[in-house]
Amino acid sequence: MIDPMRDLALLRAATERLLVTAQALGGAAVTGDNAALAGPSLLPGWTRGHVLAHVARNADALVNVLEGRPMYASAETRDAEIERDAHRPLDVQLADIRDSAARLHAVASLPADWDRTVALRNGVTDRAARIPFRRLVEVELHHVDLGAGVGLEDLPEEFLLRETAFLAERFTGHPDVPPTRITAAGGLGTWTTGRAPEGAASGGAPEKELTVEGPPASLVGWLAGRRTADAALTATAADGSPAAPPAVPPL
Repeated sequence: MIDPMRDLALLRAATERLLVTAQALGGAAVTGDNAALAGPSLLPGWTRGHVLAHVARNADALVNVLEGRPMYASAETRDAEIERDAHRPLDVQLADIRDSAARLHAVASLPADWDRTVALRNGVTDRAARIPFRRLVEVELHHVDLGAGVGLEDLPEEFLLRETAFLAERFTGHPDVPPTRITAAGGLGTWTTGRAPEGAASGGAPEKELTVEGPPASLVGWLAGRRTADAALTATAADGSPAAPPAVPPL
């Protein structure tokens, strides 16, 4: 069951961890220009400054969502704002993340109809109750994307399992992903994803299911497109032979 108030508490803790990591990029001084922010992040084409700018602007975008406005004025505006803010000094970046997070927390803490449907980007809709978790995903994964010493394995296990379930749901029915059963090592959970088995609707022989197993961090890295290869993941075809984990479309 989704608990938005609990997710808000988890979000506050995750944001503080991100801020600690980001502040350490400046060493002893966190004012003025910081060369570390101009360095590449783990996201192609983005510096660490771009990642931090996106984290701040995403918080404001989710305020828009909760208050019934478009998430972003346009895709071009979103990209322009990230580019505009990416080159700011570290102290400005940190203050912006704190302030935007506080604005989101204030709006999300108000009494609300959490069962209402809200609109995000690209035609995506969701229940309002899941917005705090969606923001938690942004903060946790982009913390890793900074490339500042925090990896997927450092994220809370509860988050990794919930994100695995969320992404498995997201790719359910996707025509480019074969029927796949996902298992978190150690009996931590099992999910199915991908397209419906071919032949099932017509009464023919259903498409064979692939299985993918690994630790939660590896599953999230694969499903979220953060890792193109991971030796900790094992994939098995229906006949028991080794297979490659299926490609998943970019998020």
